[in-house]
Amino acid sequence: MTGAGTAAGLAARAGTGPQLSAGVITADLTRLGAEMDVIRGRAAWAHVDVMDGVFCPQLTVGPAFIKAVASTGVPVDAHLMVADPLRLLPEVVRAGAGIVTVHAESGRHPHRALQELTAASGESGPVIRGYAINPGTPVQAVEPVLDLVDLVLVLAVNPGWPGQAPAANTARRVAAAREITRAAGHRVLVGVDGGVTLANAAEVASWGADLVVSGSAIFDGKDAPGNLTAMLAALGAPPRQAGQAGQAGQAGQAEQAGQAEQAGPGPGRSAAGAP
Repeated sequence: MTGAGTAAGLAARAGTGPQLSAGVITADLTRLGAEMDVIRGRAAWAHVDVMDGVFCPQLTVGPAFIKAVASTGVPVDAHLMVADPLRLLPEVVRAGAGIVTVHAESGRHPHRALQELTAASGESGPVIRGYAINPGTPVQAVEPVLDLVDLVLVLAVNPGWPGQAPAANTARRVAAAREITRAAGHRVLVGVDGGVTLANAAEVASWGADLVVSGSAIFDGKDAPGNLTAMLAALGAPPRQAGQAGQAGQAGQAEQAGQAEQAGPGPGRSAAGAP
């Protein structure tokens, strides 16, 4: 199976606005099941920030937490903000992440990391392969790896420092990423992560991204259900019914399998059908 098929499935589910990946690190982790109930069937993904305290200042969670979130039935979007993603990739994929994003700036061999992610996806099932760029990284950095990615995640803030507003040039960077990804031989999604609040979500949605990440604006310790409703409305995201996320994921996998059988191995994909 290929990540591209799953990416196409996600894109097909888009409504008038981008899909929401709800950051869960700021949720009450002592009540993880209850907190996941808030977003199940409403947000498209549960976004997990994996930070190692080296790539960025904060130290958060790892594969065990990803597995715990995945066990609740909410699709997991794992964002690896770590110095050595190669070490973690197999565990993260086995833990059940549906999106796995590595950084252009992490490690000395980001291209190799995407190759390893491609191989792991082929062994464990479809994974959307993400490639993130920090605000100070040229958007052109994604061009050499287009055949190995399904999602370009444009960071609007520097990772690991809370309370930042989106960089002023983020909208332009999203547009530039969209233009560059048109050269890929398959659909590549574009996402935005960082500084998305209830106050600016509508503006962020107007930038034309397929996926928007927001965490503390939803899980603020006060009214997560109300915040989620307001965020979805601001983004223009389509309403989702309970269980719809899982059904959509199954549909994407079925579509993906059919594409793999028809197309066979393509550029950047293994003979086993990995992306």
